[in-house]
Amino acid sequence: MAQWKELPPHIAGSERQLLGHLRRLKDHSGLSLAALAGRTGYSRSSWERYLNGKKPVPRRAVEELAQACDTEPTRLIALHEVAERNRTKAPERQTDPTRPPKSVPTQAREPEPEQEQPQGRTAGTPGRTVRLRGMLLALALAVVVSFGAGLLAARAWDDDTPAATTGGSAAGTGYLRGQTYTCEVHRKDGRLRAGHSDTREMLLDINSTGFDVVETQCLLRAKGFSPGVFDGLYDERTKKAVTEFQRSRHLVTDGIIGPDTWQELRG
Repeated sequence: MAQWKELPPHIAGSERQLLGHLRRLKDHSGLSLAALAGRTGYSRSSWERYLNGKKPVPRRAVEELAQACDTEPTRLIALHEVAERNRTKAPERQTDPTRPPKSVPTQAREPEPEQEQPQGRTAGTPGRTVRLRGMLLALALAVVVSFGAGLLAARAWDDDTPAATTGGSAAGTGYLRGQTYTCEVHRKDGRLRAGHSDTREMLLDINSTGFDVVETQCLLRAKGFSPGVFDGLYDERTKKAVTEFQRSRHLVTDGIIGPDTWQELRG
């Protein structure tokens, strides 16, 4: 099974869930990206962009992937509709928050004095120059401040961002690979929670990463099947703990976290 790239941090939870399902479906089918391109109307490079979160996956591509993998597409289409609806409601933001912002000019060219001459004052007088320079500097400052505020809002916008981290990462920031997270499991609304993710449907398997995996690792420890690590990386130790937990609950012992396993973990 090919190792997937980590999804960009700006991708929202609904779209992240859709891509997780599509990746899992593709892997379980045994099809390579080239083979998938041969069975659908989309090229290998298009599938690479779609499944790695570089470009939103079209609804037609979702349907064709399900058909190529002999899977009923109804649930995938429903997830796609939710992701698309949330995407259109999201505020305009930078495609990649990690990319440095484009440079903003700090000084604009002053127009020739002859372009606009106030009545009673000749072009090129000191009063005219001072007013133009002040207006241009104020405009440039407003552009810089507005751009900075928009960038901060884009980085902060993520309806799936958890609240509990350690090791110097402030609450509300994105998942950091290689960092160990705390596990403070408690019961809320009748379900166990560790404070990293509220999902009950996300599919997780080997090489999955993120706060959904941290939540799984914490809940496994609370159930007596600790994987020994709480870093958000679904490795062999985590999969072994999941398999043992599934066996104890008489679930399908495939080591894959799905809705049934989530229900038992949060119960």
